[in-house]
Amino acid sequence: MMVAGQGATAGRGPAILGPMRQLLLLRHAKSSWDDPSLPDHARPLNPRGRRAGAAMAQAIRELGLSPDVVLVSSSRRTLQTLELVRPAFETGTLIEPMDAIYLAPWPSLLDLLREAPETARSVMIIGHNPGLHDLALALAGEARQPAPEDAQRLAEGYPTGALAEFAVAVPWRMLEPGGGRLVRFLVPRDLAAAEEVKS
Repeated sequence: MMVAGQGATAGRGPAILGPMRQLLLLRHAKSSWDDPSLPDHARPLNPRGRRAGAAMAQAIRELGLSPDVVLVSSSRRTLQTLELVRPAFETGTLIEPMDAIYLAPWPSLLDLLREAPETARSVMIIGHNPGLHDLALALAGEARQPAPEDAQRLAEGYPTGALAEFAVAVPWRMLEPGGGRLVRFLVPRDLAAAEEVKS
C-alpha cells in the first residue's frame, strides 16, 4: 500500500497527495508582424489572433476553466491574450505578469510552477513556444494519456492560441516531468469548426 509522501510505484504515475490540481497552458494568440520596427516583446495581436482569443474565452467559460492564479509573460501579445480570456474567469483570480516567462525554456517554467501557492487549485501559464510546448510534452511524458487523439496532436505541434489542460496529482512544489495527465488540447481551428457547425 502506498502512503502519502512515498514515491510513485513504477508504471502507475505519481502518488496522489491531496486534491487533484488543474494546470492550464495557453499559448498567446496569433501576433502581428506588420511593423518591423517593433521589438519582439512589443508585437501586438493581429485581427485573427483577437478573434481566436475571443473564441477561446468562450470555450474556457463553457468548460468552467477558471484559474486561481495566472502567470503571464510580460510581452504585449501575451498580455493582450490575457485581456481577451480574462472575462471568462471567476472574480478573485490572481494575475502575475512576469518577465521570467518571456521566451523561457521549459525547465524555467516548471520551476515557476513549483513556486505556485499550494492553496491554488488551478494555475494557468500564458506564454510562448518553444518553452510552452516543451513543458507540455515534458509533463505528459511517455505514459499513455487518457486522451490519445489530443496527445498525438500535442506531440505534433502547439499552435498560437492553443490551450492544454492537465490534471496534476501532487502539490505544485513536487511537480516533475511526467507528472501531468492531459485532459484536453484545444486549438483555435477546433473552435472555428464548432462555430460553423452551430451556424
